[in-house]
Amino acid sequence: MIDTHAHLDACAEPADVLVERAREAGVARIVAVGSGIESCRAALAIAEDEEGVFAALGIHPHQAGGDEADRLDELSTLLGHPKAVAVGETGLDFFRDYAPHDAQRRLFERQLALAAALGKPVVIHCRAAEDELESTLSAFDGTVVLHCFSSPPLLDVALQRGWYVSFAGNVTFPKAQELRDAAAAVPADRLLAETDCPYLAPQPRRGQPNEPANVVHTLATLADARGVDPGELEALIDANARRAFALP
Repeated sequence: MIDTHAHLDACAEPADVLVERAREAGVARIVAVGSGIESCRAALAIAEDEEGVFAALGIHPHQAGGDEADRLDELSTLLGHPKAVAVGETGLDFFRDYAPHDAQRRLFERQLALAAALGKPVVIHCRAAEDELESTLSAFDGTVVLHCFSSPPLLDVALQRGWYVSFAGNVTFPKAQELRDAAAAVPADRLLAETDCPYLAPQPRRGQPNEPANVVHTLATLADARGVDPGELEALIDANARRAFALP
């Protein structure tokens, strides 16, 4: 099993403890996500130290209005590391509005250009910016992963363009039937699962810090929503993640 999106550097417990607990739960691979340059360095350090851990590196849209947005050269250098498998998370967030929209667009476009130049997939964050996101991605021909999918209006375009759609712990919430319906509609070869830890703990662990081991609960919900055997879905998602992130 794989957790395709984990903010290990933001968790309270040491990364090695979380990785070991994940292995005990059957989670053999983790994509650690860096948000900002220092977070990216931390994610890469974890990936270097831990077998089965890889890194997605980016500057978050919340950081688009500050100095972090001017550190793309540093990001490009970090992405040259052999364990750096994706650019992101990047994207647009017009819900929180922590950064001006025009600054978010510029940063997003620059990271898409970087991903295209490096031949790496992009891991996308989107909140309340679906139309703008779709328009911006129309010029990007690389691999797209919609992280923590929570935008049903994006589902049709995601299916049309062959994007990967990744579901986090919120798909397990009792009131999230719309997300479960979306999960059932995603083609088998485009489905991914994640924790987005330490955030969005799945329903059986609600109220506790999230961690990679908990991706098994998201997997169980996805299997139920799709009416398939969890073991079969586990193998399918692992194969999808290997292909999306070019994992060994």
